[in-house]
Amino acid sequence: KLRTFQELGHEVIFVVGDYTARVGDPSGRSETRPRLTPEEIAANAETYAQQVSRILESSKVRVEYNSSWLGPLDLAAILELTGTYTVARMLERDDFARRYAEQRPISVMEFMYPLMQAYDSVALHADVEMGGTDQKFNLLVARTVQERYGQEPQVCVIMPLLRGTDGDAKMSKSYDNYIGITEPASEMYGKTMSIPDALLEEWTRLAAPVPAAELADTLQLATDDPYSAKRALARRIVTLYHGADQAERAETGFDRVFRDHAEPEDVPELTLSTQDERLRVADRGGAWVPGLLVAAGLAASNAEAGRLADQGAVSVDGEKMAGRNAIVPVEPGRSILVQRGRRHFARIRFSD
Repeated sequence: KLRTFQELGHEVIFVVGDYTARVGDPSGRSETRPRLTPEEIAANAETYAQQVSRILESSKVRVEYNSSWLGPLDLAAILELTGTYTVARMLERDDFARRYAEQRPISVMEFMYPLMQAYDSVALHADVEMGGTDQKFNLLVARTVQERYGQEPQVCVIMPLLRGTDGDAKMSKSYDNYIGITEPASEMYGKTMSIPDALLEEWTRLAAPVPAAELADTLQLATDDPYSAKRALARRIVTLYHGADQAERAETGFDRVFRDHAEPEDVPELTLSTQDERLRVADRGGAWVPGLLVAAGLAASNAEAGRLADQGAVSVDGEKMAGRNAIVPVEPGRSILVQRGRRHFARIRFSD
């Protein structure tokens, strides 16, 4: 939506909340949010600045860090800010009201978050602020605070939250139902193809750049032929972030694996020694499947790999592995294709 504002000639200011992150947004929280370390904040802020260029035209966007105006505030200025809003109004917020009624702790610092975000609008003299439905309270606080500082209250443009690939919860890394905008084209395409049909209209409206003149026909296709509509949606999303050529390659690769049941063209290859301790060949008589997944980079830990095997999500040369205790025969020179889930592969060759 910010990109649409750009295309209409507006100046877009992308605010990275590196200072408000010291408090943590309490929106939707049932308890106090753990505080991030300065190192975590800096790392997150850097990735946000990099990612925004994937969506917005960089020559027409200002990236601002709110530490530049919140950091210099002295105690007198902070007291002036706190005087612009009341505790009673703050407790009208749904999550605060619920926690207060349940006698759950609410720190005074958490009350500062909406005020600090509101001060962003004051510092920037914002006339429009955009946010998701979870940010409605914070955006409205900014209108009140701007008035107290003698400014015209901003217009609040509030967008629905995009539900994730599970079709239920909002898209979030915490729920592992997300598509990252810096993920490879093949991952974007495959994950989009995995969404429930019920999300097609929502994703088409919120996540795909469909021209207004084509929207009605596109939504009708979602009703008449969900599979074709999903393919078109996946192409649009990949094209937005990676370009048309990458979208075409991702679609071809998807068809190769899921329609033609063939091995992907770009499977990573590696060589593992039969003496690799992660495989536990010596004590099991073959490569232990969880250790094999970890060694191949298909799982972060033996515990995760074991859960995947128990769920039937691991195959070797097309044969599903029977749980976390499964063993794969190995000998120097043998090559196997290991598959995790539907889209992750690795070809492994064994050496002495």
